[in-house]
Amino acid sequence: MPQKHSLPVRPAVPAGHGGRPAFRFGRGLGPAGIRLLLVLVIAGTAVLSAGTPVKADAIWNRWQAADQAVANGKPAEAVPHWSFLTDHYASLGDWQNAALFAGRLDQYYDQAGDYEQAIRYYELENQYWLKAGKDWGAVDLQRAEQIRTTVEAYIRISDAEVLKRQALPAGGKLEKFEPAYGTYIGMYTERDPQMLNYFDRSEQFYNKKHALYLAYAPVSSTFPMQYAQRAKQAGAGLQIGWEPSGGLDSVTEETVRSWARGAKEAGIPIFLRYASEMNGPWVVWHGDPQKYIAKFRMVHNIMAEEAPNVAMVWSPGEVPMYSMDAYYPGDAYVDWVGVSTYNEPYENGDPAQGNMQATSPIERLDYLYKTYAGRKPLMISETAVSHYTNIPQESFTDYGLLNLQRVYDILPAKYPRLKSITYFNVNLGMTESKNNYLLRDNDAMMKLYSRLIAPQRFLTKVENGAVPADRTGYVPLSSNVPFTQGTRIVPFVKIPEVYIGRVEYYLNGQLIDTQTAPPFAIELAAGGVPEGSVLKLAVYNRDGVKRAERSFGITSGVAVKVDGKELAFEQPPVIRDGSTLTPLRAIFESMGAKVTWDAATKTATAVKGSTKVSIAIGSVKAQRDGETFTLEVPAQLVNGYTMVPARFVSEAFGATVKWDGGTRTVDIRTSGGSAALSARPEASAAQEPVIAYEEAKGAASPQPETRPPGEKQGWISWLKQQVARVAGLLGSLV
Repeated sequence: MPQKHSLPVRPAVPAGHGGRPAFRFGRGLGPAGIRLLLVLVIAGTAVLSAGTPVKADAIWNRWQAADQAVANGKPAEAVPHWSFLTDHYASLGDWQNAALFAGRLDQYYDQAGDYEQAIRYYELENQYWLKAGKDWGAVDLQRAEQIRTTVEAYIRISDAEVLKRQALPAGGKLEKFEPAYGTYIGMYTERDPQMLNYFDRSEQFYNKKHALYLAYAPVSSTFPMQYAQRAKQAGAGLQIGWEPSGGLDSVTEETVRSWARGAKEAGIPIFLRYASEMNGPWVVWHGDPQKYIAKFRMVHNIMAEEAPNVAMVWSPGEVPMYSMDAYYPGDAYVDWVGVSTYNEPYENGDPAQGNMQATSPIERLDYLYKTYAGRKPLMISETAVSHYTNIPQESFTDYGLLNLQRVYDILPAKYPRLKSITYFNVNLGMTESKNNYLLRDNDAMMKLYSRLIAPQRFLTKVENGAVPADRTGYVPLSSNVPFTQGTRIVPFVKIPEVYIGRVEYYLNGQLIDTQTAPPFAIELAAGGVPEGSVLKLAVYNRDGVKRAERSFGITSGVAVKVDGKELAFEQPPVIRDGSTLTPLRAIFESMGAKVTWDAATKTATAVKGSTKVSIAIGSVKAQRDGETFTLEVPAQLVNGYTMVPARFVSEAFGATVKWDGGTRTVDIRTSGGSAALSARPEASAAQEPVIAYEEAKGAASPQPETRPPGEKQGWISWLKQQVARVAGLLGSLV
């Protein structure tokens, strides 16, 4: 449930400032006030211990000079003194004073709009507090992330091997119910007045099934079979928040074993989120890490014996961040690591507690991901994005849309070990966080959610090693990973002012799109993105000021489809001297031919029925049933793979071949194809037509039916034909 307590924080940020704190040094009591009072307590001790009287006087003079500058309304004049004092106390190992002066610097630079310097000192302040044995710097890291300008981009690809590799744990073994890649979608629906726990209504409202649904159950009750039956009816699994509301001592072996038998009887995948958010003092099972670990291990062991359909989920709250590790039961007892994390404009829905608009879902997950993703798959056990705050009664649709896209577009792309997201679909009214997360209460949020979960990378069935049906996913945008046919680019852009005015997209220096509202993303066809292209993003705030820009290398590759299905290659097609070369074995085998390799002669031979085709590496000669053909480009070894011109290798067994320049796709059809080869027998002077001449040169793509010939005289001949054709059309018009 979204009930959390604030970190030891700075003073509340005034509403309407986008998370930017007011510049002040007077603080109330509480953790922040205590930090300030430490200056007075520590000052005398620090001066007395600073060394000789002369040195002590110099330090004290610096201190007084800084205070006087602030009193005179000239805090910029205090900066050199604060900087000196920060470094001085750090050199002495006096971490408390070092942290306090770093804190004065980060607040000054933040208010002045010098965000890079502010980030530097926020991170230093956190570092010094940790060295002083206090966790008071967590809020400094939070603020550093709020003002950090970020421009990242992620690209959709269909290379299953790349997607699997980035989503694997360090040990290479998937956990129970873990997808190979892709993300389960889940939802808590019980307090949605139209859906309730009728899980089979999901397609009616969201145009898609969900893989799992969230339910809560107390440890003291029997297994909630009614939830399981509804989930089974919907073809889904359950995530169960199993809560020992009577305290850890209420978790007995007899109770757990009885519950486990009920779970097994349910016969569906169950993610058991036992005693979650244990790191927060708002739950009764908080406070005794060793007892918690012992009980968690007992539950794990009993489930392993009694209910093999149960995966154990250890799920802390995102805060307090530094206390969660003490409760970790150990890798042998955890199947998944989860987290509860919510996105809301104000801390706990209250403007007086702090403006959180500048905090995105991305950094909320960062610590947990870095700590555990190498060992376990991650799930967001509960999350939601507020679009309305109930205390001040403010609508935050822009905030909601911006961060809903970040949850479903950016989080799974940036964190490939994140493999399940469950949305907490509730209007909390004036309870708990006092936010409205209910999608149906905001038409724009409802439509965007349905749009975001539509791609097949969001999985709808829980099963071991699951993959998206279309084998697509996202990786960081890079020219080292070419895309085929078409792609979608999703930027993650974040600026200190929070709200994005517009994002401009430039491809090879030409503006191709401008967007002023989420979802921020563009679609590109391969034919428009030649090798070595550059995509530039420019980000503006709502005042029209450019806040950031960044360029990314991007390139497309050639796709090969056989009877409508794109082939996956370990060695992708390449273009050599204007010809598209494709892996011989992959295409021949996809057409039902058997391929052998003669290492002595470096000759590949393929046999299908009564037809036999052979090609030697380095030769422009190819044999089919004893007849010799001349290729424009010789067969080649590329990274150990035999590569041959796409048209010859396709037509050798009677397939037809077309070239789609818009998507840079070789389209091979094996049924009803002509047995005539485009490469002519030796007696013919004609050379093989070359696929993708213009694309290799970075020019405009030909139409799908166009079949541009080879470079040299073939290209000239083809060009003359096109000129003649255009002249004829003009003549007919006259």
